[in-house]
Amino acid sequence: MRGLLVPVVAAAAVVLPVSTTHAAGGYDRCPDGYYCMFSGLDGTGDMIRLRASAPDLAALGMNDRGKSDWNRTASTVYLWSDKNYSGCTAGTSTGPTGKGNFFPTYRDFFSSVRIGGPGGPSCGTPPGEGR
Repeated sequence: MRGLLVPVVAAAAVVLPVSTTHAAGGYDRCPDGYYCMFSGLDGTGDMIRLRASAPDLAALGMNDRGKSDWNRTASTVYLWSDKNYSGCTAGTSTGPTGKGNFFPTYRDFFSSVRIGGPGGPSCGTPPGEGR
């Protein structure tokens, strides 16, 4: 009887499906048509995804926490230093150039996001820093 049990177990092991898919990570978590902000560099950490403007990122748990982003919308996105679209702004273009890490000076800095215009006074480009 023992000899019959072994082939059945071996056959069952062969039939089990193996999944080769994996969850998206980093920037790839951002769906097409959304603006995404990440709490970590290079699209890591917590993520928010927006299809509409957000006057107060505190309500989404991302106030002064963003370190990188990806704009997958059809519009320029304006990041505001203060809530309710006040303070200074930095723009994030659409498309492949709209993805990257924030200047070190502007990490953990933004408090609201406006998709489309208008922007406000520029926060400027810190000397010697590139995006």
